[in-house]
Amino acid sequence: MQRVPEPEELMDDPMQAQAYAEADFDGPNHLFIDLLECQARKRRLQGCLLDLGCGPADISIALAMRHSELQIDALDGAQAMLDLARGRISAQPRCAERIRLVCDHLPSVGLARHGYDWVVSNSLLHHLPDPAVLWQTLRQCARPGATVLIMDLARPHSQAALDGLVETHASNAPEVLRRDFRNSLHAAYRIDEVADQLNSADLTMLHVAMVSDRHLAVQGQLA
Repeated sequence: MQRVPEPEELMDDPMQAQAYAEADFDGPNHLFIDLLECQARKRRLQGCLLDLGCGPADISIALAMRHSELQIDALDGAQAMLDLARGRISAQPRCAERIRLVCDHLPSVGLARHGYDWVVSNSLLHHLPDPAVLWQTLRQCARPGATVLIMDLARPHSQAALDGLVETHASNAPEVLRRDFRNSLHAAYRIDEVADQLNSADLTMLHVAMVSDRHLAVQGQLA
């Protein structure tokens, strides 16, 4: 099945952002955190972490709550999403001072150059008109030896498989989320396409694999 890029729009409509923020993403979020903590193994999650495409900051908040020595920069291009994130962060005084919200697009001039020990992203890659900008940002922002976790949807091989995923995971979701999920699956990349992106960006120390029935993940440490 051929890739179909998403419409070039951010979730700046407050109603759309609210519907997204109220959706149940606990499963993918927990998977993401488990993958990151598994990569860390016996190392503590501490230092500076960059969360690209943070949305309402659910993952940033969860990581800050679980790891008290993390300082997090959470970036998103949609102000409506960050407004929701700000409300959620303010309700968590244990971590509010350790999360900085950044409203910007990639490439961003507001991020610390080679300043991050951890660079993570959940479901941003397929939204980008040019995927190379994500890998360039990774190169520019991560310190040598930084741990990387980029998780995203993986494009199904057929329309029937795509329809099955929508029915399985979004049958009871609001129509706006069903539409967005369908568009996102059409816009997502396959494992071989992401591997080609990593080769082009000279990031062959990272590896990509399927981690669920609809997600792939790029993981590893920068040289």
